[in-house]
Amino acid sequence: MLGDYLKSRGLPVERLFEPTKGHWGMKIRKLLMEGRGETPPDEELSWFINDRKEDVEKNIRPALAEKKIVLLDRYYYSTAAYQGALGLDPLKICRDNEIFAPKPDRVFLFTTSPEHCLDRIRKSREEHSTFERLDYLQKVQTIFDSFSDPVIHRIDSIPPAEEVHGKLRREVDALLSLPR
Repeated sequence: MLGDYLKSRGLPVERLFEPTKGHWGMKIRKLLMEGRGETPPDEELSWFINDRKEDVEKNIRPALAEKKIVLLDRYYYSTAAYQGALGLDPLKICRDNEIFAPKPDRVFLFTTSPEHCLDRIRKSREEHSTFERLDYLQKVQTIFDSFSDPVIHRIDSIPPAEEVHGKLRREVDALLSLPR
């Protein structure tokens, strides 16, 4: 919705997501659907890092060089929270990513309880990933809640999507100094 909104305002937008559909991203997607099995957390983290390095090189930096607004569904804060919930150091994950990955101008965290998230997942699709377990998501949320970087803005995602999108639009309009 945000990408469509920005395009309607005449702004150049690049929409991306992680994990990607590249080699590393597909390994991650398989892990998400089939489970971690014997994959240790540090190896799993290396897949996310490799996927992101490829994404930065092939997509993010070129889009930024073309002066596009890059909208990215998940980025290194997400990796820090999800892999941090496995016992790895979330702040180290952020620092390690910031060596090669551009720091975002703004990060929007859409907040709600893990229970509400799981309810939405169950209602919206039949399959869910191995990452979508209540105990795990509670740890993830604790890590997301601990992030205090000024680029992070939290938006309550309990209201209907249109209302949440309205709040997001107002924040983005202010960030980009767009007239209303």
